[in-house]
Amino acid sequence: MREYLKTERIDPSKRLVVDRTKDFGEIYEVFDKDEAATQSDRCIQCGDPFCLNKCPLHNYIPQWLKSISEKDLEFAFRLSNEPSPFPEVMGRVCPHDRLCEGDCTLNDGHGAITIGSVETHITEAGFKAGYTPDFPGITTDKKVAVIGSGPAGLSAATYLLRAGIAVTMYERSDRAGGLLTYGIPNFKLDKKVVERRVKLLEEAGLTLVLNSEVGRDIEFETIANEHDAMFIGVGATKAKSAGIAGENAPNVYKAMDYLTNIQRKNFKQPYDKKFDFKDLNVVVIGGGDTAMDCLRTAKREGAKSVTCLYRRDEKNMPGSKKEYKNAMEEGVDFTFLVAPKEIILNEEGRAVAVEVVKTTLGAKDESGRQRMEEVKGSQYRVNADVVIMSLGFDPVVPSFFAENGIETNSWGGIIVNEETYETTTPGIYAGGDCFRGADLVVTAAYDGREAARSIIDSLLQ
Repeated sequence: MREYLKTERIDPSKRLVVDRTKDFGEIYEVFDKDEAATQSDRCIQCGDPFCLNKCPLHNYIPQWLKSISEKDLEFAFRLSNEPSPFPEVMGRVCPHDRLCEGDCTLNDGHGAITIGSVETHITEAGFKAGYTPDFPGITTDKKVAVIGSGPAGLSAATYLLRAGIAVTMYERSDRAGGLLTYGIPNFKLDKKVVERRVKLLEEAGLTLVLNSEVGRDIEFETIANEHDAMFIGVGATKAKSAGIAGENAPNVYKAMDYLTNIQRKNFKQPYDKKFDFKDLNVVVIGGGDTAMDCLRTAKREGAKSVTCLYRRDEKNMPGSKKEYKNAMEEGVDFTFLVAPKEIILNEEGRAVAVEVVKTTLGAKDESGRQRMEEVKGSQYRVNADVVIMSLGFDPVVPSFFAENGIETNSWGGIIVNEETYETTTPGIYAGGDCFRGADLVVTAAYDGREAARSIIDSLLQ
């Protein structure tokens, strides 16, 4: 260990741009055992490891780095899979630069350890070696329903099954995974990775009910009466509005609608052909990871040009730095410090341009972030054949919430006891984006895990 003076940080190899933009295959190669061991050898084994503290799941990062350095893959696999429901997913999609790697001690002049890539290596190599997470089988007479199969739902199911509790999961779509399946493109997360985890849960005793929307295909009360507890993890899928003229034009699209349809296309399933953007000028409004996903997807779909409009500067983009860098490499054009004022329509009512105003960053607000100020008289137009709005998401509030005493706050988030994750209705728990608003996969996984632990304590005490 502590080889940081001799060994530099290395990132995993990426496929060449000319090749990777021709398909939706993952762009990063997985570390081999020597690369993983070399990076792990750089860890200085801090007494108070910032990486562990910054990780929402509090993964045993220093411990599994030490195990990989010592070539003990099996122990690293056990350590990695204990606090995390799907570490091979986190290794791929977490914004490591803002979490574990961002707080690595070696950032002070030496470059952070490539923690995320080592995390991916551990589980991928472990699966190849025949290791699997431990599940005891269904050993209790307790039954829990999980509504939603996204990160929070899958996490809750994982820890309930580890406790021997039977789980039935209800998913409105035709595949499990939620955001992991239909919201994150294949070039970041191969869907076989998600399918493998779901299969492991089914082998552990999960009953998965697809194409079943609670409140429409099956009554909430029916599920409640058949189970000892419930967990709600329905995410946040309602697109935020820009509140500008023209945004309801037929060729102005919501980010998730676009990503979902292209994923359906990649699954070779029926999809809406209006989302074929080949040879079109595509403009995406927004600067988060979902915006990056739309931009990079449009490049792969053969768009003539792909432009991102963001109201702040590069430094203030909310998305991951590596995703911005990847988008730049793949030929996306970025226009910073502009805010959309109106979608310009033609005589047929279709969008033909976005009118924007230049912005500048002024004094800091209460949160410490610089306020955005418009520059008077600086309006101009950006031509567009299609516009994608990627401004974030709010929770959808189904009618069965209020009908069953599940209270929500002013923006639709489910109100929970933040220690137990129990909602205002006893026996019903919630977590993930439907509780905290659109956030990270890792925070949703944390919520699912902690809610499961509360349910276990309640049912098995």
